[in-house]
Amino acid sequence: MNKQYFLQNEFISQLKTIHPSMQPLFGKMNVQQMVEHMSYAFQQASGLIPLPAINDAETTEKMYRFMMSEKPFRDNTPNVYLPDEPTPAICKTIEESLLALQKDIEVFFAVFEKNNDQKILNPFFGDLNFEEWVHLLHKHALHHLRQFGINL
Repeated sequence: MNKQYFLQNEFISQLKTIHPSMQPLFGKMNVQQMVEHMSYAFQQASGLIPLPAINDAETTEKMYRFMMSEKPFRDNTPNVYLPDEPTPAICKTIEESLLALQKDIEVFFAVFEKNNDQKILNPFFGDLNFEEWVHLLHKHALHHLRQFGINL
């Protein structure tokens, strides 16, 4: 599967197949909160929400190796940057949240189109280039699709 193509052309349509009232198979976020969480991930990957690294070099390297593997994220993977309880949705409707996510995806690709050689810090996995971010965002997208019963 071409990960970039999936993120740009298939991810949103997959999200639209999830009924907004569906309960997650794991985790606490509802569908709209998950969509907005993915917007946040794309904003972070675009360098719009810089977060400091949280691990030492050895831990970052181990986490990077896992991130670059094809192993999926575990259910309920903790994230120190997220509250224990999901934050309320920002947008009024799931449709607005999906449109915002589409824009954030487009911004991510535009940021790297302008400077394909740049690296943007991920607080867990280190400085990532375009291909590494695409890999991570794809892995993250599949994780949250699986959260709502879509296994690709």
